[in-house]
Amino acid sequence: MKSPICDLLGIEFPLVAFSHCRDVVAAVSRAGGFGVLGATGHSPKSVRQELRWIQEHADGKPFGIDVLIPENMATAGEHGVTYSSLKSRISDRHRQFARDLLEKAGVTLPEQTEEDSRPQPFDPDRALEVLDAAFEFPIRLIANALGVPPPAMIEMGRQHGVPVAALVGAREHAIRQVNAGVDILVAQGTEAGGHCGEVSTMVLVPEVLKAIRPIRDVPVLAAGGIMNGAQMAACMAMGAAGVWTGSVWLATTESETTEIFREKMIEAGSRDAVRSKSRTGKPARQLRSAWTEAWERDPASPGPLPMPLQTLVSENALHAVDRAAAAGNPKAREMVTYFVGQGVGLIDSVRSAGQVVQDFKTEFLEAVEHLDGLLAE
Repeated sequence: MKSPICDLLGIEFPLVAFSHCRDVVAAVSRAGGFGVLGATGHSPKSVRQELRWIQEHADGKPFGIDVLIPENMATAGEHGVTYSSLKSRISDRHRQFARDLLEKAGVTLPEQTEEDSRPQPFDPDRALEVLDAAFEFPIRLIANALGVPPPAMIEMGRQHGVPVAALVGAREHAIRQVNAGVDILVAQGTEAGGHCGEVSTMVLVPEVLKAIRPIRDVPVLAAGGIMNGAQMAACMAMGAAGVWTGSVWLATTESETTEIFREKMIEAGSRDAVRSKSRTGKPARQLRSAWTEAWERDPASPGPLPMPLQTLVSENALHAVDRAAAAGNPKAREMVTYFVGQGVGLIDSVRSAGQVVQDFKTEFLEAVEHLDGLLAE
């Protein structure tokens, strides 16, 4: 296809797939799309292991990596912050509320000790170390969410000749990113899973394109709720150079999600994907569950803590919920949740990642042919 994204990334079809699962990343790249590994939570050692595996299984096709370096969080500007040092900032009220939720569901929260040196969640210094390790492999893209990439990240991209992408959820964010020097914008609408803003994809994409046009020619990937090739064609009709997708890969045989979560995705409608701070401390779209409802609606809720503190409350608790649900606990099943966008309402089956890519291609072509037909005399 004639798209600047295809030229920049060395791909044949401008379908970018974000996933925390290396199997999905490799499968999408092999099928002609572009897989991006979500590396938040990885260490330099573990990201080397993942990228080595992807390189060995992607059949020589290109792939990239995504990190999360927030501009704004409770520990902004602090260095050397660890999980252990953050524990004292969690109030007894928040700890007890989480414990009570689990106890009511019959879920045991095991005691968990962290190495004193383990960095805080979403640690910016660790993210740059992970990127440095990633450049030992032939990555073709680095991407950042939750703010303008730090100058060091942009400079890394320049030194290695690798495009730098950034996710934006509002017009003003796009302007800041372009002025900072990013190479690709991902205009992510509120329909998206994970951290997202409040503007819909259909409005955000043309708004971003219009805003950046006088500044610099930067290709824009559309994101948010895109689950099929027809939606991809619609976004490219608005001027997007391709699409960035995430939730659609959660319902694949290769994904990192649990079997129970896949079942819940198939059962869910689009309104079951809600924005909540209950997992990370920032608004993130995820599947509605007893966990999200309690933190957002229970009068006894102390309210979610700011990022990164809420992660210390939720991370181990939700892992325990997954284990209990897998063991057959029906109350735990009600609490199972994970990041997913409003496109969950379009999920009706589990397919392989390679098949999803092929379906996107077929649906895209059918949509373009349909538009061509409207112009026929």
